[in-house]
Amino acid sequence: MKLSYKLWLDCRGRAFGDGPARLLDGVQREGSLRKAAAELGMSYNKDWRILHAAEQRLGFPLLDRSVGGSLGGGSQLTLRAQDLMRRYRALMVDAGEVLESAFERHFADWEDPEPEALDDDRP
Repeated sequence: MKLSYKLWLDCRGRAFGDGPARLLDGVQREGSLRKAAAELGMSYNKDWRILHAAEQRLGFPLLDRSVGGSLGGGSQLTLRAQDLMRRYRALMVDAGEVLESAFERHFADWEDPEPEALDDDRP
């Protein structure tokens, strides 16, 4: 058995979590939301909607966007988005450590049943 969990920031609804964070990581690497979407195997439109919803709930822009042209345009994280990412990543590390510690404390002696044992428990 292992512990699984999912955390997100709630601000007028689910505002920010692993999905938007992965998108912003991709934008930081690629310099473009379109390239980040392609890298994640997602559609640009869906990714744009995810980030737009996050921006609406958080109340500030996550990306500075430049329109295409001869240089092709692109995006970069705003200063507030960079700060949000630093804080979110640090929170995730701390939360993971706390949750793993609690899991170990409560389940250290737990023994997973063998798959065949499950048949023995049925009437």
